[in-house]
Amino acid sequence: MSSPRERRYSETHEWVDLDADVVTLGITQYAADELTDVTYVEMRPVHTTIMPGEAVGEVESVKATSDVISIIGGEIIEVNEEASRTPSLLNSDPYGAGWLVKIRTADPSPLDRLMDHETYDNRFPLRK
Repeated sequence: MSSPRERRYSETHEWVDLDADVVTLGITQYAADELTDVTYVEMRPVHTTIMPGEAVGEVESVKATSDVISIIGGEIIEVNEEASRTPSLLNSDPYGAGWLVKIRTADPSPLDRLMDHETYDNRFPLRK
């Protein structure tokens, strides 16, 4: 399985998808596989303003707790409550139903520093 081509990817295994001035953010399949069974998801609340590089929440698994980092600054405008109720969505569908937050940004330029799907998949190949 390769990462969706229309998205961008960070070194810390978050994906982003830009639509106008709204960025949807989640964790990659690689991150989900490394965490193993995700048991808890907590994101910062709607209307929270975040800075680039700041944690927007955390994901816990039976193996570890990891911060979810935003590459951009802006305001959280939506949190995926279903992911909080059903954390296993991050394992089963990290690029779809397992998205985490939507952030409205005035400056999407930091996204230009992220990897495209091919670079990310070559650098972090999924285990077979």
